Amino acid sequence: MSDTTADAQLHARRASSFGGQAAAYAEHRPDYPDAALEWAMAGAGHPVRAVLDLAAGTGKLTAGLVTTGRSVTAMEPDPDMLAELTRLLPDVPARSGTAEDIPLPDASVDAVFIGQALHWFDQVAAFAEIRRVLRPGGVVAALWNYDDDSVPWVGAFSRLIFTKVSHSAVRGEPLTAEGFEPFEREVFRHSHRRTTESLVETLATHSAFLVAEPADRDRMLAKARAHLEAAPETAGGEFDYPLLTTVLRARRS
Repeated sequence: MSDTTADAQLHARRASSFGGQAAAYAEHRPDYPDAALEWAMAGAGHPVRAVLDLAAGTGKLTAGLVTTGRSVTAMEPDPDMLAELTRLLPDVPARSGTAEDIPLPDASVDAVFIGQALHWFDQVAAFAEIRRVLRPGGVVAALWNYDDDSVPWVGAFSRLIFTKVSHSAVRGEPLTAEGFEPFEREVFRHSHRRTTESLVETLATHSAFLVAEPADRDRMLAKARAHLEAAPETAGGEFDYPLLTTVLRARRS
């Protein structure tokens, strides 16, 4: 098997690994700051009323979008994740669908949001579909939460448990999509209230841990737990884990 084939297979395994841990994902993953959502919607050329949360997972981003007062539809391909979203947000219209084949009419939404998922898409096909369902002047926004490793103790912890997924846009490399104006980028400070145990549970919902061999996963989680129990910033109970939320937005041209 070539390295390229192996990488593609691993990517596919990671992309499809979340459903079996849907309840844990819903409980332990962070939400998104309100300011980030409003900045994303401000990129539209007209008021945003109808929003699609694409690859919505268990609704971490969906819930925040609902609080903005917009009409929100959630879409998620994994049946277990979708079931958890529906359980938690029973009043939100939720449908099965993929980014590459969105079961919505043309020009039916003002904004498409993608939380922590763009890197799993076939981006050429996905952006063609996103453009189709957006009204002229509508906006697409991709968001990622990640550790604020400019904080020394967070940086030390991140280096210890580093589980890299290639988020090229987060790392500052340019993102482009046919039919869209140039992407704009903004970063927002955020935090996640955690304990040692709940932060370890959060780590366990990341795809690199989900697809790891059980012995390797247990070893790395034990290493993370021991580090947190010994560090003065995290050893005393609850703490705020510093995050940065990167948002990329682009208007449909």
